[in-house]
Amino acid sequence: MKIYLLWHTHELTDDFATHDEEKLIGVFSSAEKANHTIEKYKTLEGFRDYPSDCFEISEYDLDGTTNWSEGFCTTRWTE
Repeated sequence: MKIYLLWHTHELTDDFATHDEEKLIGVFSSAEKANHTIEKYKTLEGFRDYPSDCFEISEYDLDGTTNWSEGFCTTRWTE
């Protein structure tokens, strides 16, 4: 069974750096339901200030693993 995660991501600059601000809006049983939610959310305060391509739908297999199957490593920045 597939599930669909709906994200809204945009670049945010604060006093220290520029980074991506990500919001998980919801998890849906179909891409159609996720797309319907995009239509609603793109008119809401905050969301309407960004282009529609800030919305992203990610497809996953329920009860499956698709990422990090080999583990992960952390990179540290030094100056």
